[in-house]
Amino acid sequence: MTRLHAVTDLDSVLADPARHDALVVVAHDLPAVAHPLISRAFATASAVDAQAAHAISLVPSADAPGGRVILAPTGPVLRDHDDVRRYTEAAQAGVRRARDAGARAPLVVLAPPPADDRHRNAARVAALAAIGGLWEPLEAREALGASAEPVASIGFSVLDGAFGEADAAWVEAVDAGMRLARDLAGTDPERMAPPKFAQYCVDAFRETSVNVSVNSDQDALRRDYPLLSAVARASLEVERHRPCVVRLEYAPQGTVERTLLFAGKGLTYDTGGADLKTDGHMAGMSRDKGGAAAVAGFVLAVARLGLTGVKVIAELGVVRNSIGPDSFVADEIIRSHAGVRVRIGNTDAEGRLVLADLLSHLREDALQATAPRLFSVATLTGHANRAVGPYNIALDNGPARTAGVAESLSKQGDQWGDPFEVSRLRREDYDFVAPRSRADDLLSCNNLPSSATPRGHQFPMAFLAIASGLDRHGTDASQPLAFTHIDIGGSGVEGGDWQHGRPSARPVVAMLAALT
Repeated sequence: MTRLHAVTDLDSVLADPARHDALVVVAHDLPAVAHPLISRAFATASAVDAQAAHAISLVPSADAPGGRVILAPTGPVLRDHDDVRRYTEAAQAGVRRARDAGARAPLVVLAPPPADDRHRNAARVAALAAIGGLWEPLEAREALGASAEPVASIGFSVLDGAFGEADAAWVEAVDAGMRLARDLAGTDPERMAPPKFAQYCVDAFRETSVNVSVNSDQDALRRDYPLLSAVARASLEVERHRPCVVRLEYAPQGTVERTLLFAGKGLTYDTGGADLKTDGHMAGMSRDKGGAAAVAGFVLAVARLGLTGVKVIAELGVVRNSIGPDSFVADEIIRSHAGVRVRIGNTDAEGRLVLADLLSHLREDALQATAPRLFSVATLTGHANRAVGPYNIALDNGPARTAGVAESLSKQGDQWGDPFEVSRLRREDYDFVAPRSRADDLLSCNNLPSSATPRGHQFPMAFLAIASGLDRHGTDASQPLAFTHIDIGGSGVEGGDWQHGRPSARPVVAMLAALT
């Protein structure tokens, strides 16, 4: 794991050639950077490359650490459509270029960003991108050892001095959470099969105050998580694929002012079940555990930061949707933990079944909690990607909308380079999942892909509200409960490439900023 330290006296560090072996400069206006070493490096580059102010370049420099300067321009940052992600992209590209050039301890220098509200967090965003951009998959680290991630440390400095040790400590804590999320989401379906996923969580939280419990008793799961157990039914023949529920509880020092309760979808592999994914669409489905991974990463970051005032309870449904003689099938009617009779419409709409039982248990916790807010986080629908591309989606129920939860996620997501689109739950979504006969109370799904279904990312929240019993806690109830559903079907992996894209660890940062 790469370490990060703040550099507050840049010139003295530059004078010590043993401290670092490359200088990475991140700037929105390279010609205007006044530092003499950087100015000379830019002059050298621009003399031979007309694109030096706009494209990443490596410049030999006898005065620089390791004899090299990497210029990493952000490009324009003040147009209407620009945001702080320009700093994310430039910092990642610069540090990766330094690594590929042989650097093992680069120094990243950020030119002060414009005095614009969009870039108020640019220093922490860039530092988080620099260290996180060096993550390599767990399989690579286990096979190759230290050579998989050769950069041992990064120094980080802002030319105006606005980055100190407290900033570096925050970045390292948040990166630890994002790293856990990437490991859980991105690792292959055997290395991160349900029992191993659970053990990885146990190990990750061992040195924290978070209480971790793992429920892998199949009789208890069938009784208390009947929808989840139906999804897992065909996996029971293989011991290493059997499901579990991982529960994480963080209690702060001092008074609890609010309680955050999370359900995370942890499909370690999704074959589609009896409604089998065909035509190559199964590849990448080991990443269908991205919601549970993000929730685990969020909890770890909260614990590493030692946040006060906020209690966090999370349940992760860790399941493999296998195909086999005992697969659950469409047309079955299964009673949820909340007592709702669910008719299965499509076995490839399995994530909402897992989440519904988790939410029902968390609903019971919430009724006894201080200022509770409930969330589900999932790579739930292809429609999310079709509708908004690489953005997180947040949908509120009535009490959450009154509290402005989704709007807060959107606002803070913009500030931290982890953007959200706000969607709305409508009456048509409830109509879509309404029962067609008295034999059942609720329909899980239609039999088309979500991406081919109008309101394909919205109506699943209506299902979640009813199947979990949360529909009984709307604004008209005696005990309203705020519930926000977060779909990361389009944002869980970079570039939308579920098979080969890097896990994004989203929306860990936005949730930290908006909810804590």
